[in-house]
Amino acid sequence: MSRRRQERMAVELKKVLSRILQEEIKDPRLDFSAVSVSQVELSNDLSHARVFISIMGDDEKQQETMKALEKARGFIRSRIAEEIQVRHVPEIDFRLDRSIEHGIRISSLLDKIMEEGTKSEE
Repeated sequence: MSRRRQERMAVELKKVLSRILQEEIKDPRLDFSAVSVSQVELSNDLSHARVFISIMGDDEKQQETMKALEKARGFIRSRIAEEIQVRHVPEIDFRLDRSIEHGIRISSLLDKIMEEGTKSEE
C-alpha cells in the first residue's frame, strides 16, 4: 500500500470521526464538546485504525468517555462506511491521548517559573 494513500486515508478518517463525534453521537451522559480526535494511525493494509482521543476533564470523565466511545464503536464504523467510499472500513481502536493535557501542565509550570523569576528580580 502506498504511504501517500495511507496518509490521505488517515486525514480523511480524522475529519469524518471528528464530525461524527461532535454532531451524531447522542449520549446524554457525556459532553462530547470536550473531546477531540488528535491523531489517526492506519496499518499498512488499512485494515486497522488507531484513533487517539484527547479528552479535557478529570480521570473519571475521561474513563466514562472512553467507555462510551467503545460502546458506540459499531455505530461510528457504520457511519464512516457511509461517508468514505472504501471497500473495507478499518477496525477502530480508541486510545486516550494525554499529550494536550501534558502540554497545558507544562505551560502552566513554565508560567509559574516565569512569575517567580520576575518576583525575585524585583
